[in-house]
Amino acid sequence: MPEFYPSIGDATGAAMQHNIRLAHGPDKPLQVRHLPSASADPYSVPGMIARLTEDATPDEVARIIEEVNGALVGALPQLTELVAAAADWTRVRLAFDDPHHSPAFETWTRLAAAHGLLRDVQEQLGIAEDRIAACPAERSDPRHHETVNVLRTRELLDDVLGTGTVPVPASAWDPEADRKRAAVPPRHRPAPDDRRRRPAPLRPPRHSHPRHAPPAAPAETFRSIHKE
Repeated sequence: MPEFYPSIGDATGAAMQHNIRLAHGPDKPLQVRHLPSASADPYSVPGMIARLTEDATPDEVARIIEEVNGALVGALPQLTELVAAAADWTRVRLAFDDPHHSPAFETWTRLAAAHGLLRDVQEQLGIAEDRIAACPAERSDPRHHETVNVLRTRELLDDVLGTGTVPVPASAWDPEADRKRAAVPPRHRPAPDDRRRRPAPLRPPRHSHPRHAPPAAPAETFRSIHKE
């Protein structure tokens, strides 16, 4: 790699290509993919991040959260469905001939756990969207800000290239387009009591044995119970 580059974008691109070649080998051709900037596509995830500045109004923030969490076209439900599709892909490749070693089942448990966590994230975002309206539009005294940590890492491509901090102009997006882009029915929100009764998100099982493994002998079960 040369030592000097005409711009930070050229330097970043060269570094990314260098890392890709180190990871995949020098003989694998690089594939070019066009990624629109945040200002060019305000309804993409980078565009919504650029719109969600610290000076955005509560109504603007609520609309962005609704857009990303929309039931039919939101980025988060689409990601959840993608993970579910990957889990279903491993499901049809399960094999329990060896009850102590099943890579497909171990992979399925990870994907199923990720799917459950994403479903939980959707619910949490729905609750947060309902409560954003109660937040003040103005910033509070800075002395209160140090109580919690900043969560943004600013490590996405737009941030690295220096374009993620450029706000999307208001003329580039229609505030009402979130509901006009698709005829999306309102998403059902569980009542507070329903949320409390909701089962816990799926987690990977403690053991990698399949569910239909032969049950333990009654004497072994009795001993394990009394050991606990």
